[in-house]
Amino acid sequence: MIVCSSFDALPPVGGSCLTIGNFDGVHTGHKALIQRTCALAQSKGLVSSIITFWPHPRVVLAGSHAPALLTTHAERQQLLSATGAHLLLELPFTLELAALTPEDFICRLLTSLNMKALVVGYDFSLGRGRAGNFDVLYALGQRYGFSVERLAPVYVCTSQGQTIVSSTKVRDAVFNGAMPDAALLLGQPYAITAPVVHGFGRGQGLGFPTANIAKPEQLVPRRGVYATRILCEGQQWQAVTNVGHNPTFDGGALSIESFLLNADVNLYGKTITIQFIRHLRDEQKFPSVEALQARIAIDVAEAGKILGATA
Repeated sequence: MIVCSSFDALPPVGGSCLTIGNFDGVHTGHKALIQRTCALAQSKGLVSSIITFWPHPRVVLAGSHAPALLTTHAERQQLLSATGAHLLLELPFTLELAALTPEDFICRLLTSLNMKALVVGYDFSLGRGRAGNFDVLYALGQRYGFSVERLAPVYVCTSQGQTIVSSTKVRDAVFNGAMPDAALLLGQPYAITAPVVHGFGRGQGLGFPTANIAKPEQLVPRRGVYATRILCEGQQWQAVTNVGHNPTFDGGALSIESFLLNADVNLYGKTITIQFIRHLRDEQKFPSVEALQARIAIDVAEAGKILGATA
């Protein structure tokens, strides 16, 4: 895949079929949209292209009120690169870009990418005030000579029943600790990536040494204990991960610490990915260190059964 970060950096394109979106999480709905774009491009002899933005438009427009992201910049780019599309144009999102009318933005795509076909999601819109809905884009296509296709929503059957796939639904599932639902929506387990840092060393004293990560860029799952998988440098381990404030030790800052099952590996200083497979229980305050140790042993046994069944 060719990756560019500006219109000026684009190579000459004989004709393109493209899709546009923020693609936070690169969930199953995004993948269906990109797969259709690639299939249509191949049938028409066009270059399959993805247009996206960084930072996420909500970060620019809503600031601290923007929802937490599901993927880091690097992870999103990696997931988009794996879709098979030929070209990724990742435009810096600015207030100036947000102020463009739908027609202004489409004209830039026509000039820079020689757009012949556009594939959009069922609820897609672009341009100032999100005025560029499907009807507006279709009319622009008639005027400027490109086709516009709108995909139907993608559904998956979660614990909530038939659910339209969206980044918002993924966030809801992660926020509520519904990790199997998040995995169904995403097409892979929800994961966070961050470097391993020094913690308080409590896990070692409890007999369950943990790898503690720095606060991640992505959305942190609901507080509690999870069956997880740890990925690092091509290797994978089963683990139990606690997300919370350690109330048994009178709380403190949020920590995310993982105990590896049946492995003794020093991960300090390395960047790891934690895949959240199942929420085991909410975080709780125990009356004694011994009670906490006993509960952790139960968590480890339960996680081993779950991860063994889902391997």
